[in-house]
Amino acid sequence: MTAISVPVPASNVGLGGTLRHGLTLAGRSVLKIRKNPESLLDVTLQPIIFLVLFVYLFGGAIQGSTDAYLQVLLPGLMVQNITFASLGTGVALNTDISKGVFDRFRSMPIARSAPLIGAVLGDVVRFLVTLTVLITVAVVMGFRVQTDPARFLVAILLLVAFGLCLCWISVFVGMLVKSPQAVPGVLIAFMFPLTFGSNVFVPAGSLPSWLHAWVVINPVTHLTDAARGLLLGGDWVGHAGWAFLWAVAIAAVFFPLALRAYRRRVG
Repeated sequence: MTAISVPVPASNVGLGGTLRHGLTLAGRSVLKIRKNPESLLDVTLQPIIFLVLFVYLFGGAIQGSTDAYLQVLLPGLMVQNITFASLGTGVALNTDISKGVFDRFRSMPIARSAPLIGAVLGDVVRFLVTLTVLITVAVVMGFRVQTDPARFLVAILLLVAFGLCLCWISVFVGMLVKSPQAVPGVLIAFMFPLTFGSNVFVPAGSLPSWLHAWVVINPVTHLTDAARGLLLGGDWVGHAGWAFLWAVAIAAVFFPLALRAYRRRVG
């Protein structure tokens, strides 16, 4: 009688194999978007609402005119929307676990971290969609890039890289909470101080001293200043360096925490 071999999860997979498995599962995430395009509503409608609302509501009071405020605000909103777009990773992973999808992953000969890496890499599509929508609407409203295409590309790459690192916070929370509905509430409580406690909407110098102390070290502030320098001209290298270091530090802390929480969650 011939024995039937059952695939077992790969316990020790090299870096190359892990990345390959992760990219394969990232394709699965992109396929889910194609089959369920309404999952992109948060990264298409929200950027438009934020842009129109803040420009026309606060532009005259803060900058003196809506046109001038649009130029300053857009790079900051690009950072904020990348930050909010990362919330979807934790929700999607928690949903898959609740539906038993990860039971299937456990039986496959893939790296343990591949489902998490695939979900994070798949979010590149969400990041590019939200940036495309935001920039397109802003150009229609009158925004103009003041630098060259190379700096514009560097700005996009920096924003996407920061978003990918930030996703590991979302993954960690998604592994901890019991239901998908709880993930956004926990993450928003963290993301709001990070994005609104920055110089995205108002100059850091206009803030009270206790808040200013946080704003000047906030990674969102550094990323916003880097984006403004890359899109509008001016110094950006130092701010980009700090934003990159923050991104690496976030990934270095939350990637192992997320992986440990994942192992505890699925066994």
